[in-house]
Amino acid sequence: MGRRRKGRDISGWLVVDKPAGITSNAVANKVRWAFDARKAGHAGTLDPEATGVLAVALGEATKTVPYITEALKAYRFTVRLGQATNTDDAEGEVIAESDARPSDAQIAEALAQFRGDILQVPPKFSAVKIDGERAYKLAREEEDFEIAARPLYVEELEMIAREDADHVTLEMVCGKGGYVRAIARDLGEALGCHGHVRDLRRIWSGPFEAEDGIDFALLDELARTPELDSYLHPLEVGLDELPELRATAEGAARLKNGNPGMVIASDVEYGDEAWASFDGKPVAVGVYKSGELHPSRVFNL
Repeated sequence: MGRRRKGRDISGWLVVDKPAGITSNAVANKVRWAFDARKAGHAGTLDPEATGVLAVALGEATKTVPYITEALKAYRFTVRLGQATNTDDAEGEVIAESDARPSDAQIAEALAQFRGDILQVPPKFSAVKIDGERAYKLAREEEDFEIAARPLYVEELEMIAREDADHVTLEMVCGKGGYVRAIARDLGEALGCHGHVRDLRRIWSGPFEAEDGIDFALLDELARTPELDSYLHPLEVGLDELPELRATAEGAARLKNGNPGMVIASDVEYGDEAWASFDGKPVAVGVYKSGELHPSRVFNL
């Protein structure tokens, strides 16, 4: 019998305004420690130097992480024109330079090709796996390798400021798996001037916004205190994109045991994914079929 992890039986979401210079996993571990929680996980990795929304799930809320990971996310970032780096951001080594500087009109025109359903090649310094190895590991070892292009949905990509000839600030709303560094790199190539990300901030992720995020220093200050719990969002916020169904008492009992349970539904159709609640608490996520929810995830609250 496996050893049970020590800690509080606490569930919910904490939105952290991640500072630069720390990994997303380190933030999630810090949150778990601060709440003395048994389990924690984040929804959507940010590069160590990136800032902004990092949503961390605790306890049973970790079962809703995929729904936040799949949700649209928004980024504000500044592209340094005229230079390409080996990491596609300011942390890397400059590998190419150009004196060319596009006009605002040229930038606006070039952005059109990066909207909608596009194919994107992730940066070589990324966590993509190549034959079982992380790409960044191979890149550090100066191995010669290629990364296949991957589909990405970009809902919006707009220029919002032009600081000077060398810098342009953009905002992007995209789906799962987008690499902002790749957008900067490919935009620079499209404009014939090279480019890399100077700074990057995630301004929202699904239902979570940066303005709702707790400062990392405050997280440390309030660690292991009752006051920190007031910053926790309920588990069901992670299910914001799914319809809520009301389970009957018998249905809730069946759902908690992993069986299909009767629910009261109005705005869902056969085969829709939804979640069920009973007495104000989430019970399960699953697929609605003929008056019942067939659970895929059950919450033990």
